[in-house]
Formats: sequence, C-alpha cells, structure tokens
Amino acid sequence: MPKHKFVLNGKSVSVDVDDDVRLLWVLRDLLKVTGPKYGCGLDVCKACTSHINGKAFNPCSVRVKDIKPTDHITTIEGLPATVGKDLHPMQEAWLEMDVPQCGYCQPGQIMAAVAKVKQARREGHEIRESDLDEIRNICRCGTYHRIRDAIAAGAKHM
Repeated sequence: MPKHKFVLNGKSVSVDVDDDVRLLWVLRDLLKVTGPKYGCGLDVCKACTSHINGKAFNPCSVRVKDIKPTDHITTIEGLPATVGKDLHPMQEAWLEMDVPQCGYCQPGQIMAAVAKVKQARREGHEIRESDLDEIRNICRCGTYHRIRDAIAAGAKHM
C-alpha cells in the first residue's frame, strides 16, 4: 500500500492507504480527526470544510494521492493553534452569538468563515455582505442569521 505524508494541524503525519481514498476518510478513520464531518461526499454540503495551505477546501472531494508532503492541512481541531490560543476568535464569536443548534455543520462553517475573512483581507478589504453570500455551507437547522453575525464579530478579532 502506498505511503502518504502531509502536515496535519502542525504535525507531520504518514498513512499507508490506497491512492484513491478520499482525504476525509483518511482524516476521520485513520488519523481519528473527527471535526470534519461527512455530509454528502460530493463537495456540496461543505460539512467537512478544512484548510489546505490556508485556503478552504473539502477533503471529501480530494484523493489522498493529490495531497503533497508539503501541504498543510488544518481542521477545526488545529484552528486554535494558528493563533496560539485555546480557541480561535471565530470559535469564540460562535459561542458568544450562540450559533450552534445541532452543531453538526459548525466545524465546516467556522473553517469556511476563517478562510473567507483571510481571503477578503488578502484582497484588501474587510468581510462584506457579498463575501458572506459566497459561503455555501449548508446548515439544516437554519441558523444562517446567527452564523453571519458571528462571522462579522469573529472577523473583528482576527
């Protein structure tokens, strides 16, 4: 079986797994990182949203063979370490705004929000309503208004 290496939440990891296995299953089943959730497996619901080299992506749609040894994968479990705190400012905003209901989609929502704020800043502006409209993570509980409020609040402290 092929050996695949990459950096996960700041630590080098290595897994022996077939090339065509989706990264989500490598994370969840082999590496026991369960923050990214399985929702659709088709890159539609975005419950598994994580970061690859600082940008949002959905590991359910990426084969492990497409991940390079130098790629940095960050999941919700590793997000606080990116700011050296117990919680990332976006996670703190989520709690302050009482966003979650069932909570299933929240790791993906938070990871998408952080990536979108960083993207907006790279483009030279703060997060705007139009940026929030581009976040397509599905929340079956319908907490979208609280999610948008939390993103705006979290962005102020990032």
